[in-house]
Amino acid sequence: MPVNFLSDLDITNGNSGSATINKDFELVGLAFDGMLETIISDYSFIPEARTISVDSRYLLWTLEKLEDADNILKELTIVN
Repeated sequence: MPVNFLSDLDITNGNSGSATINKDFELVGLAFDGMLETIISDYSFIPEARTISVDSRYLLWTLEKLEDADNILKELTIVN
């Protein structure tokens, strides 16, 4: 089960929880952190910046198996 992934998106303070989408505009994760080495990207863009996102498949798994959140899952349109 994928839990998180890195992307070459830029992130700054306050962006945690932002959607991470793919080229087809599908939600693939939620951004939650950046790399410590690229903290300067809060003030200036640097190409080495990376964003760490939680994988949407893991989010769905936790909603189903750990949180018993069927009410939330029923409201989502899930594309396989």
